Amino acid sequence: MSRLAFVFLVCVLALPGCSEQSPVSYGQRYQVSPSGPTVLGGPGETTSGPSYATHKIAILLPLSGPRAGLASVLLQAAQLATDGNGASSLDVLDTAGTASGAVGAVNTALAHGDGIILGPLTSAETAAIAPVAQSARVPVLAFTNDTAQARPGLWPLGISPGQQIRRLVAAGQAQGRTRFAALLPETDFGHAMAAALGEATQAAGLPDARVRMHASGMASITAAVRDISDYADRRGPIDAKIKGLKEEPTPDARRQIQQLQKTPIPSPPFDILLLGDTGDSLQEIAAVLPYYDVDRSVVQIIGPALWADQASGSASVHGAWYAAPDNAMRSSFVGEYQGRYGSAPPSIADIAYDAALIARFVSAGSGAYATALTQPSGFVGSDGWITLMPDGHVRRGLAVFKLERGGPAMIDPPPDSSSPTGF
Repeated sequence: MSRLAFVFLVCVLALPGCSEQSPVSYGQRYQVSPSGPTVLGGPGETTSGPSYATHKIAILLPLSGPRAGLASVLLQAAQLATDGNGASSLDVLDTAGTASGAVGAVNTALAHGDGIILGPLTSAETAAIAPVAQSARVPVLAFTNDTAQARPGLWPLGISPGQQIRRLVAAGQAQGRTRFAALLPETDFGHAMAAALGEATQAAGLPDARVRMHASGMASITAAVRDISDYADRRGPIDAKIKGLKEEPTPDARRQIQQLQKTPIPSPPFDILLLGDTGDSLQEIAAVLPYYDVDRSVVQIIGPALWADQASGSASVHGAWYAAPDNAMRSSFVGEYQGRYGSAPPSIADIAYDAALIARFVSAGSGAYATALTQPSGFVGSDGWITLMPDGHVRRGLAVFKLERGGPAMIDPPPDSSSPTGF
């Protein structure tokens, strides 16, 4: 898996912390009570649907440069959401994939009088445009998953490690698992997961998680597994007895040695273990864990949504959990995208599609953008529920999946109420 996957882990959503109103729905038509939020129509609607955006929507993408192909997919998804009656309200601007290019693009958008900004793609571009957009009081629905960029008026829409891990912590708690540990790569992604686990366990009132980082290579992995599992302390007393008995060359001593060698050692000091590796490193960890008596019938393995891809090496951790969207939610979007463009969209396209539909909704209204964007009832997108918080953070509801030999199986659906446990 490339590092790009970390920047844009794609998301699903949920609705915790919301009011008792029905959430805003888009991509389909249905009725809500008069006191409920405004109903958004799908991109295929024309005269029967709600008003199209009355203010222009800017979309900032790296249309030139190494990510131009990805930008094209995101643009197509956004156009699918905003096109109506043969016309699009999108003001398409190229960032060239650089911070300076993004600043130039956002300044152009402001000069054009655009009222809301979709994108840019990366964390660096988002950080560069943030002060410009904030100064102009123009909201931004960015495509990065870097929650460090969250601030009033700017929402990173990509699925973040924190959103995944909070969901997994809640799922573990529901099964009575309260002792968390993490064995993570010495990378930006690994450190992000470690920080997210610390925040999630603290918020849940759980003991501090044991966290160990490892460098690449079997030697570092082996040392980290031995350390985090407290293998020496768990095995040490048994080995000491065996060593002492070997100094007594008697039949009784030999019998005791044989019994001790068969004696199971105590379980490790955790009952749920977060891993963040993929590929060869994940397979190496899976091989080392049983050697140090980390019994996977006792310890539940959890990890990133990247494990949904078989190329991640996740076959080596059958039985593990990860948190991700319920793909059934995006079937309508996939059908429309494939019908127009001739191929199925990658999951990252969901972000641009949902962002464009939200922008279309708020741009068509007469009220303040901030009020519409942060309505407590939230939105339902192609991947589920989403709520934009006033501080720029995004609440999403994820399903929990278990890696089985026949493929991932959903074992806990996305939250469907105002309970905050999915966040």
